Amino acid sequence: MKQTKKSTFKLLFYLKKNELKKNGNAPIMARITIDGAPKTFGTKLEIDPSNWDLKYGRVEGKSATALNINKKLDNIRGRIDKIYEDMLKHEGFATSQKVKLSFLGVGVMDDAILKVFNDKNEDFKKLVDKEERSQSTYNKYITVYNHLTTFIKERYHRDDMAFRELTGDFIREFDFYLRYDLQSTHNTVWVYTMPVLSLVELAIKKGLIRDNPFQDYEINMEETDRGYILKEDVEKLMMCAPPHPRYELVKDLFIFSCFTGLAYADIKKLTRNNIQSFFDGHQWIISRRKKSDIASNVRLMEIPKRIIEKYLGSTRNEFIFPVPTNVTCNTHIGKLIEKAEIITEQKVTFHTARHTFGTMFLTEGVPLESLSKMMGHKNISTTQIYAKITSQKISKDMDLVAPKFKEIEEAFLQVI
Repeated sequence: MKQTKKSTFKLLFYLKKNELKKNGNAPIMARITIDGAPKTFGTKLEIDPSNWDLKYGRVEGKSATALNINKKLDNIRGRIDKIYEDMLKHEGFATSQKVKLSFLGVGVMDDAILKVFNDKNEDFKKLVDKEERSQSTYNKYITVYNHLTTFIKERYHRDDMAFRELTGDFIREFDFYLRYDLQSTHNTVWVYTMPVLSLVELAIKKGLIRDNPFQDYEINMEETDRGYILKEDVEKLMMCAPPHPRYELVKDLFIFSCFTGLAYADIKKLTRNNIQSFFDGHQWIISRRKKSDIASNVRLMEIPKRIIEKYLGSTRNEFIFPVPTNVTCNTHIGKLIEKAEIITEQKVTFHTARHTFGTMFLTEGVPLESLSKMMGHKNISTTQIYAKITSQKISKDMDLVAPKFKEIEEAFLQVI
């Protein structure tokens, strides 16, 4: 069987000398021959014809250019060999045309990663248009799709790849591409690889592949300090007269977020129907986070309740607040923070209010489980980050436990 495969399958690299580039280089072509039937395609590589080794179909010498091009040729050969072998294994036969089209991604396969990714993005866009999912999340998926497309073209010289072709090396090389070629931070790499890992899980559910080729790849988000302002800073902001009347709305929205934990997108889509009287006789905000579609139920305290009352009837639709753009909000917040003379290590944006809610209410004793539900976190581990960034909470916890050690402390003082 192996002898038959070797005698009927051949890959040759050669130069197209009759179509030289303006710089004098010749395009490097590839010819796949199976059972005597040849099919050719361009490798998108080029070289000075005088440096080409006709016998071995490679670039001569050990220059950086030679090593780089030969490495890419070896990669092309490896990919084509694998496509050919996979076709024999899964389909029982292979032709030079099928191998060529599979390598180039022409007539994109239904089980190709970029095809599935694009279909998924189009479905997500429909939810965004219905305002059921976040535009920013959609933008992130498009960014990842574009990075993945470029990576496949540069690394594999392909327009797409079938899921069955993916290996553990693929995701590790994509990680490397994001981290070093694009200079992405670790957490950005985490954000960009998560959708790709999800695509493989989707492919398994659809029966496109049986095993996860990325099962040995691991990456976790590194914890970073989340910007927030202190309780006394919130009070300063509340008491601060805006430097301009148009800043008042943004100030009220920021404070509203500090006492509800709602993000910009969730405040923007807040309607009268989201405000409901609950089992305890109090008013609650009953909603789902736009970013994740996770339930986020928050009991209204007096401050956010008064802010809602202040803006009732200010819009011509069912929305509670006439929310400016996020850019406008962030610009005005910067002016307000400066006017209130609030000093922080990190830049304060509108989203800082959500983190302020998390740290402030955790510091005041709200249990992690309750805070996680209010903030609409998928996993309590996300909420636990707030417990690690505030020393105030640790201090308050120590204040509670200190009296229990008073007797033993007094006894110790008598013996020293």
